[in-house]
Amino acid sequence: MTRPLAHPQDAESGRLSRRDRRGFKRVELKLTGRFLIGDSEDHVLSTADISCDGAFIVSSERPGLDQQVVCYFDEVGRVVANVVRVSPEGFAVRFHTSPHKRDKLADRLTWLINRDKLGLEEERGETRYRASGEAIVNLADGSQLKCSVTDISLTGAAFETTGKPPFVGERVTVGNLVGEVVRVTGDKFAVRYVHGQKPAASN
Repeated sequence: MTRPLAHPQDAESGRLSRRDRRGFKRVELKLTGRFLIGDSEDHVLSTADISCDGAFIVSSERPGLDQQVVCYFDEVGRVVANVVRVSPEGFAVRFHTSPHKRDKLADRLTWLINRDKLGLEEERGETRYRASGEAIVNLADGSQLKCSVTDISLTGAAFETTGKPPFVGERVTVGNLVGEVVRVTGDKFAVRYVHGQKPAASN
C-alpha cells in the first residue's frame, strides 16, 4: 500500500508547502538509474520507495554502511547520498541536498507520482517534429557520443545512441548549441537548449 506523500498540502495549488517538506514521507515509486561507489564502475539501480530526503535502492551491488554514493536517477537527476541501512534486497540512503534542491526534488516527485493518475505530460514549450540524421553530442567530461536525432523543436531535441547516454541534468553541446539533459529512457535521451550559453572552447 502506498504511504502518504507528505503531511498537509496547499488546497489551491496541490503542491507541498515548504514548511511540511521536512516531514516528507517515502512513497512507493520505481525510478531507474545508475549509482557510483567512489571511483568504481557504475551500477544499475531501481528504487522501491523514495522521498526528497532519501530512498531505498534495490540492487545486487551493496555498498557499506555510511559509505557515500552518487545516484543518477533517470527522471530526477544527480543526487549525492550516504548509505544508512543495508539489507539483502539493497540499501537505504539519505540524500545530501540544499534546501533549494530539496524543494525542487519534492516538486518533481510530486509530479511523477501524479503523472499516471492524472494523465500528465511533460511541458515542452514548443511542438517537436520527427527528424532523422546523425549527430555528435559532446559530453561534460569532454568525450563524444554518436547519436541519431529522433525529433527536434525550437527549444530542444531528442536522440538515440548505441553508447551510454548522459545523465539527467548533465550539460552537453550539440553543434554550436548548449543543452541540458532533461530525460533519459533506456538508450534515448532528450535535451533542452540553454539560451545564452556558448560551447566550451576546444583544447
